[in-house]
Amino acid sequence: MARRKNVQLLVPVEKYLSAGVHIGTTFRTKDMSKFIYKTRPDRLNIFDITKIDERLRIAGRFLSYYEPGDIVVVARRKQAQHPAKKFAEVIGAIAIVGRFVPGTFTNPYGKEYIEPEVVFVSDPISDREAILEAARARIPVLAIANSGNTFHNIDLVIPGNNRGRKSLALIYWILAREYMLNKGMIESRDKFPVPLEEFEG
Repeated sequence: MARRKNVQLLVPVEKYLSAGVHIGTTFRTKDMSKFIYKTRPDRLNIFDITKIDERLRIAGRFLSYYEPGDIVVVARRKQAQHPAKKFAEVIGAIAIVGRFVPGTFTNPYGKEYIEPEVVFVSDPISDREAILEAARARIPVLAIANSGNTFHNIDLVIPGNNRGRKSLALIYWILAREYMLNKGMIESRDKFPVPLEEFEG
């Protein structure tokens, strides 16, 4: 877990642990190695919770530079769809869940065409078409990345379990709260009006 002294986490460490945010896969890329605390005997890679927390803070600040309607969140993987939609609903962003229609970011003649300022994806593998199109259109990309993912065409990585329903719900809930706090939409974290349970579905 590698907690440093005097570090105030965004949520209690127990909440991160119970949601399984720190549980990676048995695969590990060089890109993701710096976020990994240890590998268990069953070969599952375990993320350093303080590094997840740090990246969530950075991502919250980064997203807050953009207006809600300029943010597009993409989630093809089933477990990510509900929390992604809830995140978009809470902050006022645009959600694309399920199949990503080719040309959404690159074909101005397509009926699905939109021009986001930033794209936030739930899984670099499942959402690779959205990442490729964003890269072609020079749109910055944030991604929740597991231990087996790479940084290719991703500008800011949030390490963590992007396969578990509870993990994704907690990540999106924290980011919605951080976005609203950094935007001045709420006075403090304890004033965030949406319970975590609503992100879990």
